[in-house]
Amino acid sequence: MEKKRILTGDRPTGKLHLGHYVGSISNRVKLQDKYECFFIIADLHMLTTKPGKEDIEAISDNARDMVLDYLACGIDPEKSVIYLQSAVPEIYELNLFFEMLVTVPRLQRLPSLKDMAKAAHLDEMPFGLLGYPVLQAGDILLPMAHLVPVGKDNLAHVELTREIARRFNNLYGEVFPIPEPLVGDVPTLVGIDGKAKMSKSLNNAIMLSDDAKTVEKKVYKMYTDPNRVSADVPGQVEGNPVFIYHDIFNSDKEEVEDLKMRYREGRVGDVEVKQKLAKALNNFLEPIRERREKYSSITGYVDEVLYQGTLRMREEARKTLVTVRKAMGLTGVWNRISRKAEKYRKNAEKEK
Repeated sequence: MEKKRILTGDRPTGKLHLGHYVGSISNRVKLQDKYECFFIIADLHMLTTKPGKEDIEAISDNARDMVLDYLACGIDPEKSVIYLQSAVPEIYELNLFFEMLVTVPRLQRLPSLKDMAKAAHLDEMPFGLLGYPVLQAGDILLPMAHLVPVGKDNLAHVELTREIARRFNNLYGEVFPIPEPLVGDVPTLVGIDGKAKMSKSLNNAIMLSDDAKTVEKKVYKMYTDPNRVSADVPGQVEGNPVFIYHDIFNSDKEEVEDLKMRYREGRVGDVEVKQKLAKALNNFLEPIRERREKYSSITGYVDEVLYQGTLRMREEARKTLVTVRKAMGLTGVWNRISRKAEKYRKNAEKEK
């Protein structure tokens, strides 16, 4: 491999939001020229919390929306492989092998699993959800990835992947690279409610595909300094979601510093601060919206991107499993049985 490899992706829950962009998507765009990138539409991970038939039927449309957002943000399918997880049979096999290399207590120590079960309103932990990080390790190591752009909440999962890779290599020889995590410049983006990280399910997200009016409405609803009852009262800038967004998305840094100064001194109202934030966000999102509209107008293009990427990943997956089975000795088991069976058939034919 001339370039080192990246693996990251998303569960196909539909359109992406600003939190996805700053947490991972922006890194993917920057790194696709330097690395060989594999971006997974992780539909098997959906089944851990949403196994219903209706949820599965929604995957196709949700996957298209997600790929559209990838393309709109600048991910280039000529440089990167975008593929559907469930259409790569080798992931099931690799997942099984990895399950033998990790203990139940080790998985139970991952706090993210309990949070996922709680968010999905599950009274008990399904076996598949407990094994979610093992399947994730399979996703990362199937293309032999060296780097994993992730959000802060997935760092523990990457560490488990590293442990599994080391365990496999110690048992069977050096097969897998030990992947490194890469956290975005903004590991967690607070939602517009100011209470939790941005999430579509919490209804506190600004989507990458939101039109200008929708962005304005959401910004005007944003949480600010609760102790500030009027514009002439000095306000708190640090930790204020409106200014967090200004720092990230407003390219006019002089304007941002002026707003911060006047806000601290009680010389600017929340309305003006939010108006300028809405304008800055729409300036940031407009090129993304335009590219999204362009790609969505080409009938079948998104499906073709996903189809071709999945075919490419299948080839890589087959190579990996050949290497894995050979290293484990499983190929030799079958070959010995095949040779003996062939010898038996020849002897039986002679006796006729």
